[in-house]
Amino acid sequence: MKRSYFALLFVAAAFACGSVSAENFGRVGYDPAADQLVVTMLYRGTNPDHDFSLKWGVCKTLPDGSNEVVAEVIDSQARDAARQDFRKTVRLSLDGLPCRPAKLTLRAAPRTYYSLQIPAATSAR
Repeated sequence: MKRSYFALLFVAAAFACGSVSAENFGRVGYDPAADQLVVTMLYRGTNPDHDFSLKWGVCKTLPDGSNEVVAEVIDSQARDAARQDFRKTVRLSLDGLPCRPAKLTLRAAPRTYYSLQIPAATSAR
């Protein structure tokens, strides 16, 4: 009896606290005119006012001469309780991208990845 009572309390506490915000990607694309990523973020929280930014990793040059880099998508409210589903399309600047052209892999929540090719910068940018 005591064991089931404690298990019930644990489950109730978990529901009361909510879980940490988790992000996933909806549509992801590159806007060459603005030199930005256009990313639809799918996330959970208590409000729709989350902001997203990129934390750039180190550029790696592969044996074939191509480049690859990982960018972590940072949620401004990552500890917001996961109570409701939200969808937000954001534009993320590529100003901090350490190498181009490159295969860019976006990383969000654990095991959430999306890769796309970013072209070389043009002098018009």
